[in-house]
Amino acid sequence: MGSRTPENSDLKKERRTCTFNPLELTVFLDGGRKKTKERRDIEKYFLSDPELNDPVPMDFLSHKEKYEETVRKACVVYKKLKEMRKGTGSIDISRENIITSVIHSILKDGDPFSLNNVMMIPVIIGQATPRQQAMWLQRTINYEIIGTYAQTELGHGTFIRGLETTAHYDPTTQEFILNSPTLTSYKWWPGGLGQTTNYAIVVAQLYTQGVYRGIHLFMVQLRNEETHEPLPGIKIGEIGTKLGMNNVNNGFLGFENVHIPREHMLMKYSKVLEDGSYIKSTNEKLAYGGMTFVRVSILKVVSTLLAKACTIAIRYSAVRRQSEMKPGEPEPQILDYRTQQYKLFPYLAASFALKFTGKWLLNICTEVFSELEEGKLERLPELHALSCCLKAVCTTEAAQGAETCRLACGGHGYMMCSNLPSLYGLITAACTYEGENTVLLLQTARYLMKAWQQAVGGMAMTPTVAYLKQAVSGSNGTPCWEGSTACIVSAFQQVAARKVKHSADIMGQRIQEGVSPEDAWNMTSVELVQCAEAHGRAILVERFVAAVAELNVSVALKTVLAQLRDLYTIYTLLRNSGDFLMYTEMTPLDYCNLQNRMETLLSELRPNAVGIVDGFDFHDDIIASTLGSWDGQVYDRLFAAASKSPLNQDTVNESFHKYLKPMLKSGL
Repeated sequence: MGSRTPENSDLKKERRTCTFNPLELTVFLDGGRKKTKERRDIEKYFLSDPELNDPVPMDFLSHKEKYEETVRKACVVYKKLKEMRKGTGSIDISRENIITSVIHSILKDGDPFSLNNVMMIPVIIGQATPRQQAMWLQRTINYEIIGTYAQTELGHGTFIRGLETTAHYDPTTQEFILNSPTLTSYKWWPGGLGQTTNYAIVVAQLYTQGVYRGIHLFMVQLRNEETHEPLPGIKIGEIGTKLGMNNVNNGFLGFENVHIPREHMLMKYSKVLEDGSYIKSTNEKLAYGGMTFVRVSILKVVSTLLAKACTIAIRYSAVRRQSEMKPGEPEPQILDYRTQQYKLFPYLAASFALKFTGKWLLNICTEVFSELEEGKLERLPELHALSCCLKAVCTTEAAQGAETCRLACGGHGYMMCSNLPSLYGLITAACTYEGENTVLLLQTARYLMKAWQQAVGGMAMTPTVAYLKQAVSGSNGTPCWEGSTACIVSAFQQVAARKVKHSADIMGQRIQEGVSPEDAWNMTSVELVQCAEAHGRAILVERFVAAVAELNVSVALKTVLAQLRDLYTIYTLLRNSGDFLMYTEMTPLDYCNLQNRMETLLSELRPNAVGIVDGFDFHDDIIASTLGSWDGQVYDRLFAAASKSPLNQDTVNESFHKYLKPMLKSGL
């Protein structure tokens, strides 16, 4: 939570009237009292270190100064992490997740080592042979070297087959020769690449014996380990400032006849022998497991970031008083305005929907990856489709939520010290990295079109698309609309099924009229994206409902979580009401009833809004907001933050004497 300075009286009242115990929610979200204590101990271990304080707020530093200060703090953080890991034996994944979350909060605008942890290490584990792992894995884990993952190029991102970087094998020297034949082939975006990393896993087009072999992964040293100077043939630098994540140090990378040993191609699946002979992987899709895992992990990240944005906006809305609701009466808390509740509470509910769905998808991912090690590939297409559409739908929803929270805080939300602009920058970046969202939705749509053909053919269906059978059989799924939670879940599935059918029918009709399948796909792509979005929303709603049904918590807490569940499902339905009026048995009267129910839910959640965000248990240093601190002393914190501006250190800035005064005296 943070330091215990006196509470704002309005926040104190909100906490006193809460109908459930926020600590119970905290313990539930953490996974038990032991986990809550462990998380708080880890936070204290890092946050109590004075070396991790900001002498000058980072917002007032130059781009170069921000990077240098972030590297300093990152070195402190990872040194402490190395000390923490000593003698712990096997890695505890849940503990590592807590540590990662704390580190991301300390390095607020991005971690320059992040790609080393989330891509470099997993790819070495997943794609390198045991001998190769012995060469690089421990050094990477211990930060003896720092790596990144260099896939995206200046001219190509999501379309991996279009990458232009080449790796030609020379059997006389038993080396690969890497080149960037065009400007557009330069690697562009890898985190840490600009100035931080000295190694990279590079994705390149492989040629052996004069034959093109497709894309493969190569371990490439970029800089001298002692001097950090770029090695011969390496063209490297930073790409510049961005909307957010500026301290990640994204970079560019070009190659000019860079030679690397044959053993530096990751060869767990595909191999190049000494004479240049090529042994193809039995299944090329195994090479993309790391990307799928990152997409799955994004759900947890954005749900936490959205929860932070909601915490800031709701606490501020309980403190801020504005206008007169009734003439002559005191100004009400803006949280009492129905429009403010409508802005904030649905996204508060969405943070839970994203969290529950992310946990469910991570469990599936773990199971499928275990099956892959045994050679079982049957569930991989379904996991790929799920990770694509849920990453797209969830990041879009979280970005909309963070921006709505910022707008709900008025002018103060526009200030960087509110942390809301930074949270939006972090979330909206996820709409593009690890696959641009529209492209990902189209990948899910391909899976849905195949699933539709399976449903039409009466074939067995995987669990997440089994609902398509209803549309094939003509069953409504909701023979009469009665507005229950089960009815609404079924309605989401019915909308998704009808949209899938609609897309398949339109595309099939165009092909029958002589349009090529490729052109028919492009002409139908708007409908295809929409059916993939509907599929993702149906899964989110179904998983939120299922998660609440399985809860083992007090009646008071379960009541609140059920209200959040109902608000999320109804709000999402009403935002897409045209689909439900078109594809289900819902009528305009049913719409009005749902609108009334939603407004009732807003009223029911109002007394517990602060208690819910208190349940997230964000330390003040982690939420990092003048508007969202536990004590609610918003105005004191805003003034203190303004006082730290370097422009306030002198009563008269030198620009007055240099520029303003001459202009004023000249009579202009």
